[in-house]
Amino acid sequence: MAKKVTNKTSSKKILKNSIVKAKKRRSDFLKRRPHRSFRLTRRRDYARSWNLPGYWSFANEVRLLLWSNRWLFAKFIALYSIFSFLVIGLLSQDNIELLGKSVNQLGGNVVAGELSGLVQNFAIFTGVFSGAFSQSLTESQQVYSGLLFLIGWLTAVWLLRQILAGHKKIKLRDGLYSSGSPLVSTFLILMVLMVQLLPFAIALVAYGAAESVDIFSDVLFTTMFWIVELLLVVVSVYWITSTAVALVVVTLPGMYPLKSLKASSDLVIGRRLRILYRLAWLLVSVLVLWAIVLLPVILINQIDLLSDVPIVPIVVLLLNSATLLWTSSYIYLLYRKLVSDDTKPA
Repeated sequence: MAKKVTNKTSSKKILKNSIVKAKKRRSDFLKRRPHRSFRLTRRRDYARSWNLPGYWSFANEVRLLLWSNRWLFAKFIALYSIFSFLVIGLLSQDNIELLGKSVNQLGGNVVAGELSGLVQNFAIFTGVFSGAFSQSLTESQQVYSGLLFLIGWLTAVWLLRQILAGHKKIKLRDGLYSSGSPLVSTFLILMVLMVQLLPFAIALVAYGAAESVDIFSDVLFTTMFWIVELLLVVVSVYWITSTAVALVVVTLPGMYPLKSLKASSDLVIGRRLRILYRLAWLLVSVLVLWAIVLLPVILINQIDLLSDVPIVPIVVLLLNSATLLWTSSYIYLLYRKLVSDDTKPA
């Protein structure tokens, strides 16, 4: 009988401790989140300082960091490109040439001369950038390419962390061997990111379905449809803003996925819109980089002596590696700017 009383007392104690811990977690969460749902917060009450250079200045800061360590990162791009070629392969040169001829014939019937060539080059660039010429990957290739991306991301972040920590004589080999410890944690964060993109995917599927049945003739329905579409996109964008920062936070030693999501959410509160603008600028910078490099290469590849050489696929392979390096460097430096300003949420 005494044993039953002891067990009952122990159960009550465990339940009481659980309730106390839950209340404490809720209290701590509310302290970190001074704003409440469905309650208007005045601007003076949510301003949170964040000293950050302008868009061009920040992008130039990333460029200078990469350029000052150009030989190290050149080896990174070369090695990542080699493994990408072994895993995925190159773009189809025949499809690129076929598209160029088709656009050239169509453009010749509409416009003439240099404008037709410009349309052809732009069409090829759009197809390459959008991945229209990418070959379909097998299941094993998809797994290997995802694993390669994770290792490339972790290696780039590890190298950047060592450089900004002031370490000298950093080797790419050390990055490859030492950066893989948070591989599983980073994979889980990516899975969270995929889930957060579901509302955006639903919006795309809904748009395709609505367009196929031609239901946009009704003004009222069209208005409601676009409101729902906008809400779905906003939800995804709201979520992934902090998750992009969590991809860097999770690479810290001893950091767990849920803890990194919590820390990144605390970092971006009150700054989410400004971070979103910076991420949008990242996409613009990637597009500009591809245009500056790829458009002249497409033009050079149209020379008769070089038309059979897969110049465009090789350059695209290198650009994919450079894009990974640029993106990881940009997000990592953005994260460092967040951490350096430890202003509490307003």
